[in-house]
Amino acid sequence: MNLSDFDYNLPERLIAQTPLEDRSASKLLVLNKNNGAIEHKHFREIVDFFEEGDTIVLNDTKVIPARLIGEKTDTKAVIEVLLLKNIEGNTWEALAKPAKRVKIGTIVSFGDGLLKAKCIEIKDEGIRIFELIYDGILYEILDKLGTMPLPPYIHKQLEDQNRYQTVYAKNIGSAAAPTAGLHFTLDLLNELKEKKVNIAYVTLHVGLGTFRPVNTENILEHHMHSEYYELSDATAKILNETKANNKKIIVVGTTSVRVLETVMNKYGSLVACSGFTDIFIYPGYEFKIVDNLITNFHLPKSTLVMLVSALAGRERILNAYNEAIKHDYRFFSFGDSMFIVNKK
Repeated sequence: MNLSDFDYNLPERLIAQTPLEDRSASKLLVLNKNNGAIEHKHFREIVDFFEEGDTIVLNDTKVIPARLIGEKTDTKAVIEVLLLKNIEGNTWEALAKPAKRVKIGTIVSFGDGLLKAKCIEIKDEGIRIFELIYDGILYEILDKLGTMPLPPYIHKQLEDQNRYQTVYAKNIGSAAAPTAGLHFTLDLLNELKEKKVNIAYVTLHVGLGTFRPVNTENILEHHMHSEYYELSDATAKILNETKANNKKIIVVGTTSVRVLETVMNKYGSLVACSGFTDIFIYPGYEFKIVDNLITNFHLPKSTLVMLVSALAGRERILNAYNEAIKHDYRFFSFGDSMFIVNKK
């Protein structure tokens, strides 16, 4: 299976640079994964697709202002550090740029020494392991010194940092937003509750595994970096009851998919657990729990396009993407949405 199989041509004008003023005003392309049929809706109509007893699964991770600009304490060279994952205590995995300037023992200072990062290990692909040195509460310091790590294809400054958070973001730890959830408003969630739809939460702290480009033509040679996840006992019970009652589980975002499928592969059922996952889902994968998926439109040749292709079929996904391009849908993080449904 080749990387070029998951390519498509996207006009640059369709890459969304800013979020819509109303989160729920985005377009919604509904794709029937069984026959390829397509409907064009708006996201605020998503509630119409739910029935009493269905369950929606949301990733409640919260993005940290993980992008830091500092300088080496010896040469004063400017270094950018993107915090990816808290390994334990004050030890973090991060991307350093330019990485060649960061050796073992290098200390990078941020905010006149308010925060320092000492390199203690060198890994491939620009990754470094840092020990963070500071007084006080780390996340308060990051709020002062860091910025939201927006993807490189977004060239405009984000006026309101909270627009790169979901309205239900809770558990701090992501280096990127679970963007499929950005379309939800508190009003929409209340409408779902009024319809007696269950709302369940998982956590996956988005890191390098989700947004790292694939650099091998043979996709089977691609290595996914691990990301931390949690599935609570309450969520496991809700989802198991939903399945037992033959109701639908609607999953929001590829990150939530990866949590549920990781747990199913590991335990054979949904149970409370936590850990790290490097699951790589591509066509040929047999889904254990996920049927319906709310997701955004993803970058060409990305692992996310591969995941949705595994769920709905590569040709149907690429056809849907081309249809979205024809109808001027907005793409990527601040773009419009797709709903992959399982309808006979």
